[in-house]
Amino acid sequence: MTSPSSPRAPLLPPTEKPRVVVEHPDFYVVHKPALWLTHPVRARVDVPDVLTYLRRLTGEDTLAPPHRLDRETSGAQLFSRDREAAQRFFTLFKTHLVGKTYVAIVHGTPDWERRTLDAPLGDLGLGGANRIAIRQAVVPDGRPAVTDFRVMARRAGHTLIEAYPRSGRLHQIRAHLSHLGLPMVGDKIYGRDPSVFLAFMEVGQTPELTARLGLPRQALHAARIAFPWSGTQFSAELPLAPDLQAYWDALPQD
Repeated sequence: MTSPSSPRAPLLPPTEKPRVVVEHPDFYVVHKPALWLTHPVRARVDVPDVLTYLRRLTGEDTLAPPHRLDRETSGAQLFSRDREAAQRFFTLFKTHLVGKTYVAIVHGTPDWERRTLDAPLGDLGLGGANRIAIRQAVVPDGRPAVTDFRVMARRAGHTLIEAYPRSGRLHQIRAHLSHLGLPMVGDKIYGRDPSVFLAFMEVGQTPELTARLGLPRQALHAARIAFPWSGTQFSAELPLAPDLQAYWDALPQD
């Protein structure tokens, strides 16, 4: 049985540093590399976080993240630069006016090009084959969750897929893809091998575990973020992270 807390076993160090891609008077858009936390957490003081790094880089102590990307997810991360901007972002997120588009690499090849999954998500519950407390699943009494999917490319039993979550449930994209029979490459909780996360909690990210997963992290990238700001529609797009692009490029062509 496991809890949502981060494992104490050793974690791989990141190979990239965060990079500012947009500097706006009110906010930054940063490329958050995989294996970085968005902000500090008490459970893992040994893992670097983007907020601390960016505050040191800019000297701006008022920086704050209005949303969070998981440690293993790469891509577009916002940071407000002052209290007024932070409040504006709070309102935008609360009223669902921030659109976030993700790209994932999954095992399997769906027979559709576009698919909207409207399926409630909630705790799967411990018992049976599930020994992970945090695992989410499509359950009748779950919270409403809707994700739009679009196939971008297929290659060697894999699919490059775009995901646009209309709601913001825990692990929404990963759980919805798992429900569709399209487990994400590198995903320790919703991937093809349900025992991987338990092994990860015990021993950390070993070479053997990476070989089983295909990647040392889940193949999920925040590719685009868009929202209204000061009378215009702002958007920023970030290309697929290098490690995910390399994995995709190495797959044999069909």
